[in-house]
Amino acid sequence: MTPLIRKITYAVSFETLGILVAGSGLLLMSDASPGQSFLLSAISAAVAMGWSLIYNAIFERWEARQTVKGRPLSRRALHAMLFEGGLTLLLVPVLSWWLDISLLHAVTLEAGLIAMFIAYTYLFTWAFDAIFGLPPSAR
Repeated sequence: MTPLIRKITYAVSFETLGILVAGSGLLLMSDASPGQSFLLSAISAAVAMGWSLIYNAIFERWEARQTVKGRPLSRRALHAMLFEGGLTLLLVPVLSWWLDISLLHAVTLEAGLIAMFIAYTYLFTWAFDAIFGLPPSAR
């Protein structure tokens, strides 16, 4: 699999499953209707997919320059936390506007989603690497 195809496969599969995870989380944590929750999840997924392509390209460039190869727990945790941190900066204003809530309320809602997605990102990336192998930057 070429690096570009790997990145696209990762992003599309991650976000497709992520819509179900986020939509369910929004239903549980907010007063949003199912329609609002899943449409917001789809919008968030589109934003996240663009961010994922950009972020993973930057991360893999950094990773390729590291002397320690592979993806130990510390590198996977760093990857997940930095990804979610950047995504949070992009999505909090969207949540606030879409759900007509304050930025502070959006931050607290996003915190719940982040907790879910840190675990999801770690598990998904581990499974993806197990199925498709590590990218050249980690070998």
